[in-house]
Amino acid sequence: SAKVIIFLLRQRKILLFLQKIFEHIKINVMQEPLVSIFSGRATRYLAEEIAKYYGKPLGQSNVLVFSDGEFQPCFEENVRGRDVFLIQSTFPPTENMMELLLMVDAAKRASARRIIAVIPYFGFARQDRKDRPRISIAAKLMADLLTTAGVTRVITMDIHADQIQGFFNVPVDNIFASKIFVPYIESLNLPNLMVASPDAGGTRRAASYAKMLNTVFSICHKQRSKPNAIEQMLLIGDVKDKDVILIDDMIDTAGTITKAGQLIKDSGARSVRAVATHPIFSGSAMERIENSVFDEVIVTDTIPLTNPSSKIHVISTAPLFAEVIKRVENYESLSDLFKK
Repeated sequence: SAKVIIFLLRQRKILLFLQKIFEHIKINVMQEPLVSIFSGRATRYLAEEIAKYYGKPLGQSNVLVFSDGEFQPCFEENVRGRDVFLIQSTFPPTENMMELLLMVDAAKRASARRIIAVIPYFGFARQDRKDRPRISIAAKLMADLLTTAGVTRVITMDIHADQIQGFFNVPVDNIFASKIFVPYIESLNLPNLMVASPDAGGTRRAASYAKMLNTVFSICHKQRSKPNAIEQMLLIGDVKDKDVILIDDMIDTAGTITKAGQLIKDSGARSVRAVATHPIFSGSAMERIENSVFDEVIVTDTIPLTNPSSKIHVISTAPLFAEVIKRVENYESLSDLFKK
């Protein structure tokens, strides 16, 4: 009948109308970016650069500080269903780690899909084993805290001890700074290039750089009487008339690396440079570097420099971290970024 036909036509119009609405919603959902990049207060300078290289603005967040020093991070935009990348180096003070933990917890409670902690410098990494009685293994504790807070993945750079990756029950991407250091070293065009390690523990790292740079390496062997105090240092290898590059993962008080540099210079090296990923520079480090034999000290921006020096050259890690974030988000391989 006519009434039935009119009813069916109306139903068809309603269905077509609903179909258009759903298609519009689907398009908007597909176009909506699923990545949100946020930063803690300690590493905002680096996070802004990473976000710029990634191609989107840094997410809006705020930290409410109470009069007694307690603080409360807050995201000022929606993170529901998103992959949240939280950028924060955990160098001293320890509140940098606490702030990161609170941000992870906030993202989890805001229903983020994945929470990836981007920790350019992973603090407490030197406490990776129990080498004397009645001490903590702080690196394992930091891993447990991050995992419990809700981290689903960790991205870091040149972590002090590779075995720390095994402390986590989530994937850990430990990116090597050699990806940015080696091209810079090659650009120096040093005629008699040689790589050196300031201690025996860095032998593997020095050997990797020597292989990439197609040269040989030497080792400085040190004996400590107590932490941050060297009793004796010996040089293994001939450095006479060489342009030596000392390779390390971090410079703290600069005692070891400046003493190694002096030993190498006294042994006949033509020039000495230092390359270190993390410029901690505590205590009298800057004074030691200024008074050292180094022609140049090459570091990254994983930790901000409070006192710039004419001897220090900083290379940005932002393009590399942005590339890592893109690959993690798109489930692409990171293998070539792990090659030393």
